[in-house]
Amino acid sequence: MDIKTGYLIIVNIVSFILYGIDKYKAKRGKWRISEATLLLMAVIGGSIGAWVGMRLWHHKTMHKKFKYGIPIIIILQVVLAVYLLTNTD
Repeated sequence: MDIKTGYLIIVNIVSFILYGIDKYKAKRGKWRISEATLLLMAVIGGSIGAWVGMRLWHHKTMHKKFKYGIPIIIILQVVLAVYLLTNTD
């Protein structure tokens, strides 16, 4: 496994776990992980983990910036990955 693949696996696992932790804290009225942090995790490569976490824990699914933002981030990242893979010398 190369470093890029390892990075993507780790950032997606961390993103997934953060959504679970935030849902846990939300149910108990405790200090929460900021929405900016959750979105940032998606932007830096954890979008799949964020999306799976949203679906599994039914967390942030009604917030428009997450409901539409996470899928948009995934699409942009896929387009970027395809571009980089097809335009590399």
